[in-house]
Amino acid sequence: MRVAILSSIAWRTPPRQYGPWEQVASYLTEGLVEKGVDVTLFATTDSVTTAKLEGTSHAPYAEDRDIDPKVAECLHISHLMENASQFDLIHNHFDFLPLTYSKLIRTPMLTTIHGFSSTKILDVYRKYNGSCFYASISNADRSDELDYIATVYNGVDGKDFPFERNPQDYLLFFGRIHSEKGTLEAIQIARESGKVLLIAGLIQDDAYFEQKIKPCIDERSVFYIGNVGPSERKTLLGKALALLHPIQFDEPFGLSVAESMFCGTPVIAFNRGSMCELIVDGKTGFLVHTIGEAVQAVKRVAQLDRQECRQWAKAMFSKEKMVDNYMKVYEKILRR
Repeated sequence: MRVAILSSIAWRTPPRQYGPWEQVASYLTEGLVEKGVDVTLFATTDSVTTAKLEGTSHAPYAEDRDIDPKVAECLHISHLMENASQFDLIHNHFDFLPLTYSKLIRTPMLTTIHGFSSTKILDVYRKYNGSCFYASISNADRSDELDYIATVYNGVDGKDFPFERNPQDYLLFFGRIHSEKGTLEAIQIARESGKVLLIAGLIQDDAYFEQKIKPCIDERSVFYIGNVGPSERKTLLGKALALLHPIQFDEPFGLSVAESMFCGTPVIAFNRGSMCELIVDGKTGFLVHTIGEAVQAVKRVAQLDRQECRQWAKAMFSKEKMVDNYMKVYEKILRR
């Protein structure tokens, strides 16, 4: 089986720091190679992989402001499509734009929909609904207007997130610094709980950070660590008493939630989007609806079994399970 994995080029694959789509594409690529699949990864040319690597962009456009994103994306996608006949299947992790090539090639294309950035992009997905294959990353993130061949949860490499039995007494917010991710709500929960809060992640909304978050950072009870890389991430997640995930939108998946549970760290999340699929309420964390409920959950979080968090994450969100499930999807597509 010859598979082309089309990754995003906003960040390197795998990302140096932030880049969930690129991280999932990397885990899948490496897992497929381990299975003996002939894989070619289409990503930035500075990407790191054991698969064959193809690319047209020397660096991620989010890291090099001299790169025009639209130009880089057009060259990147067209490079794969012009070589589509070399592959039995294309697995698209690049959102909706590659779908516009699908009727110009004969190679079947599977698109993992990593969420809908806008309802407007549904127009593209609807147009190619009958000619392409779609996989969702959670049941919660499915559109009633589209057909799906499977739901495949994102996978995490457990070796990257070792189990930590003995946490420290701090709470962690890990994710994009943006109002929809609930950074300010996490600060409020920590303050009302009397706990130190560490904040780590990419500042995606500068105005939100400057006006709402920065004034709260006092270097005594609220700290901003920055946009951290893999080694810092596993330590921050593993040593936390709990991960706070008070999202203000219906999140499609939430990779940090799975990563946290792999470390044994329970998650306190607002019950929106896919959270009820990721978290076992009262076992691997708590699903709440308000800041007050979250504060009460903080009081109970030490009672949870961190080993149970790890076991749940391994059973549901391992890299190996993701790879196996996508292999089944590939075989189903190629039998048609």
